[in-house]
Amino acid sequence: MLSDIPKKLASLSPEQVDQEICRAGIIAELDAVNLYDQMAAYAQDPKLKAMLADIAKEEKTHIGEFQAMLLQKDPEQVAELANGKKEVEERQ
Repeated sequence: MLSDIPKKLASLSPEQVDQEICRAGIIAELDAVNLYDQMAAYAQDPKLKAMLADIAKEEKTHIGEFQAMLLQKDPEQVAELANGKKEVEERQ
């Protein structure tokens, strides 16, 4: 994981702490998705391959949970997510 976890949370407000926890959760779950997808790509046993793909899918649900919570806690994140979506749509 590339993030600085645990961050020095003592200097942050309680709201910022919760935001950072959500972001750390997203990062951890993205790492897990990548790990399980890579292992599935190498797995020889079809049952193991399917199990790993299913676990990766579950981790994507966890990402959604952390993201939904972060969007409740950080209005700036909501706005910037919308800006990012708009920028992608403009390139199409």
